[in-house]
Amino acid sequence: MIALRVNTITALKERRQIIQKLMVKTIQQQNKKLSQCKECNLWYSAKIWATKCEAWCKKHNSCNLEITAHAIKSKKPSTRNKQYKFLTALFYSLIGAVSFLGLFLLFYWSLRLNASIDNLIRNFYGVPLYFWPYVILTLGTLILFGINVPLLVYRWRKYGFPKLGKQAGGGLGAVIGVFASACPVCGSTLLSAIGIAGGLTVFPLQGLELKALSFGLMLVPFWLTTNELRLFSRGGKECPIPKDPSFKTSEWSLFALLALLTAIFASTAWGMLKTDPVIARLISQGEIINPNDNNLNTNSYPTTGNKIYDEVVAKVLPEKGFQSKISLKDSILKLVNNGVIDKQKFEEIYKQRGLPNELKDVLEKPSNKPILLRQDNANYYVNLLWPLGLANYMSTNNKSPINGSSLFNFASTGGWNLGKEKNGGAYFNKFKIVSLTPQQEELVTKIAKNTYRPCCDNSTFYQDCNHGSALLGLLEIGASQGLTEDKLYKEALAFNSFWFPHNYIQTALYFKVVKNIDWKKVNPREVMGYNYSAISQWGKNVAQEVAKIPNLIPKQQGGGSCGV
Repeated sequence: MIALRVNTITALKERRQIIQKLMVKTIQQQNKKLSQCKECNLWYSAKIWATKCEAWCKKHNSCNLEITAHAIKSKKPSTRNKQYKFLTALFYSLIGAVSFLGLFLLFYWSLRLNASIDNLIRNFYGVPLYFWPYVILTLGTLILFGINVPLLVYRWRKYGFPKLGKQAGGGLGAVIGVFASACPVCGSTLLSAIGIAGGLTVFPLQGLELKALSFGLMLVPFWLTTNELRLFSRGGKECPIPKDPSFKTSEWSLFALLALLTAIFASTAWGMLKTDPVIARLISQGEIINPNDNNLNTNSYPTTGNKIYDEVVAKVLPEKGFQSKISLKDSILKLVNNGVIDKQKFEEIYKQRGLPNELKDVLEKPSNKPILLRQDNANYYVNLLWPLGLANYMSTNNKSPINGSSLFNFASTGGWNLGKEKNGGAYFNKFKIVSLTPQQEELVTKIAKNTYRPCCDNSTFYQDCNHGSALLGLLEIGASQGLTEDKLYKEALAFNSFWFPHNYIQTALYFKVVKNIDWKKVNPREVMGYNYSAISQWGKNVAQEVAKIPNLIPKQQGGGSCGV
């Protein structure tokens, strides 16, 4: 009897301990008592069902469909839930945004290795059965990836991490999508790297099958995860215990990191996109950074009776012109054939003015005769050499100061409107108009970095205006035709003198009167350098010194005109 009593007391104690452990949470809501299973957070109107639910959850680590059927849909509208409901939605939205933008950056980076959105539109907009499926599948893949990742995070936070096999499709789809982000016409560096030399053209549908496969692989985890979450929400013996997946106060640092990554990715994406020709054309709208740098000389320089001045003018601007050793050959024809010069537009602007006799056929025939530069044709050569310097490819141009986010907003790019494109930035460094050996390219780059123009303080290599591009084009042709470094400097000084006569006449006067050096004996390398050709230094070293000498420079009539 004593032993039986002891056993009964022990059993009662154990039962009391179990009951205490299963002490469910109870609240008062609208004159009703609600009880909650602390394991799965489900609420019940009857305490017994909350207790049974908690006992089952603890024992089996899952939910029981028969028990959870008694759960009520309405839960305590806690202050915390009210405060963090929006933050929870924003939390998962940020995860989706980071995922979407991250994959977009990979896709676009892959495309820009060889092409651009502009190339795709140019080459395939007229093929709607290719262009629109390409666009829709690409956007669909990006959107699905932006949904799959936060969906996976939600599933992991609420029910634990799923089997890897169920999510592998999304990762594989992203990888395939990166390789498929290319232009069939322009090739694919990534596909070439894995041995597919022909790029997307080796595929029967020119890569659309890869896009479709990428999209399909993104659909698989989306379908599996949503179905799994729907199944778990109904409960069952095999269902894991749900946890609270909402945003928590301890996760503010993670929230801030996601917001920062979203901002960084968005900024990076926009920085890349606005350099794409098709986007840049939409946003530039003719907003040129340095429009006045395209001014062309319209002054005339007749004799004045001032012996020193007239003598200097005759040497800076010879009456018979400067006989260059450089000829245009077929460079202008190539510019026309590639659309950099639109023949109709070019002829239209000279319809009233007319072209010099030696340039009447320059858009239709090679010009093998060396250039004879004169006052009356100097500006024509600006407009012929400008697109050449802008469009001709040199590997060193990849590091040009204009090759950045403002590419389409310089006077040299946005100001060139005589091509098929509305903005000349679309042609920057794009065509091999003049073939240069590595040594010739090195020579051109070296001279371009050490020659300046008196409309700004930028070197020829920094071709932000028409004169900069024109002189770079001249150097490229000259180097390709075998001119030495000294001869190229001489050519550069002669052309700059005809393009900026006001400045170089004063420079010649300075050397003649102040330094006692005749213009024909000056060192072109020195004169074309920063100290005498950059506008700020020219003003200090030349203009101010010449101005000190009374009656040396007569007043000139005329002015400048902007653009082409």
